Parts: sequence; C-alpha cells; structure tokens
Amino acid sequence: MSRTVRRTAAALLALGALAYTAWVLEVLVHTGLDPVRTYVSELAAADQPLGGLFRATDFAAGLLVLSGALTGLAGAWRACGSGAPGHKGRDPWAVGGWIALAVFGAATVADSRLPLSCAPTADPVCAARETAGLVPATHAAHAVSSSLAMTGALAALVALTVAARRHDRRLPLARTGPALVALEFAATAWTLAAVAAFEAGKGLWALGAGQRLQVLLVAVWLAVLAYSLARSPAGDGRRERR
Repeated sequence: MSRTVRRTAAALLALGALAYTAWVLEVLVHTGLDPVRTYVSELAAADQPLGGLFRATDFAAGLLVLSGALTGLAGAWRACGSGAPGHKGRDPWAVGGWIALAVFGAATVADSRLPLSCAPTADPVCAARETAGLVPATHAAHAVSSSLAMTGALAALVALTVAARRHDRRLPLARTGPALVALEFAATAWTLAAVAAFEAGKGLWALGAGQRLQVLLVAVWLAVLAYSLARSPAGDGRRERR
C-alpha cells in the first residue's frame, strides 16, 4: 500500500473515530437521557431535541469510515496483488478486515437514516408502544442496521488486528489490538445481556454504560488503526510472522 493511500485512509478513519464519539457531548449539554441506562442511539431519536445533531454526526462517522475502509481495501488489493518481488499475495485477513470495516461504515450510515421515533428505555409509553408493535418500521430496521454495524465492527477488529500482527508486530495496532479486541467482546457481552434483560422486563443492567463502552472501544480501535497506517514503514512488502 502506497504512502499516499495509507495516509488518506488514516486521515479518513481518524476523522471517523472522532465523529463516532460525538455522543460524549451529552456530558456538556443536557439531553434529558441517563447515559447509564439509555441506548446511545436514543440520543438521535426523532423526538429528542438534539436528535438532528447526533444523526448528522452518525452519518458523518459512517461515511468517513466507509471511505477510509474502501481506500484501505483498494490499496491493499493493488499492493498485495501486484506480483512484485517480496509480495506474498493478498492477505485474506487484511482484505476481509477492510470489507468488514466497510460494512460497519455503511450500516452506520443506514443507522443515521433510520432513527428511533422515541426513547424506549427512558419513556414507558414508548416502550409499551414498541412492545405492542405500534412504533414505525424504522425501529425494527434500526435494530437490523445496528446489529449489522456491530457485527462488521467486531469482524474488522479481529481481522485487521491479526493482519497487523502478521505484517509487523511493532505497529501500535499489533501491540494494543488484542487487548482492545478482548475488551470489546466483553463490552458487547455486557450490552447484549443488558438488552436481553430489558426486553424480558428484568431491568436495564446499566445498558447505557455497557453500550457506551462498546462504541468507545470501537472508536479507540479506529484511532489506533489510523495511527498504525500513518506510522507503517514505506514499502508494500509484507513480512509474515509465524
């Protein structure tokens, strides 16, 4: 992957990571939602006063990550498939990881266009309407796009971290990626358990805190990936570690 491609992808991913953490603005502005109990996506609900802002930042984050992932994929595909001396062919971990990251970006864009109509964890009336199936179809569509986004993110975290360790274990992603992956899976397990408890009427189990940790770790990983791309040594050859 050329230096220009690496730096372009790094810049796009770094900006995407920044936009993906826009929800931390709830520390500075009053949203009326409890960050320990509510979904992050409820900040962007149609009935929330700052919903438009958070939908815009979600859209920007998804578009930036999608652009960065496609840039990285194109660069990796051209570089590793060039047949030049020192190349060992396309790394399936890298190619799969960039594709998964593109899925995450595209699904995040879809998320921003499919907002919840209300905040079910904060509004009992909204929760009752959702249970009764009286909310707009965007609620179900949002659940699908959110699940697809997180699946893509988890796959990208694993695949690109493995690719970094195969390429050069001195890279920041190769050194810190495994710990971030482990933490991300733990945060995801917490979030899924909390969602299941909420849907079963057994409380929230600090759902908001778990999900905020989940998305924060994705943003941190994106930032580390961007830094690793910017720091990667010149040259397209891949030194495979066994």
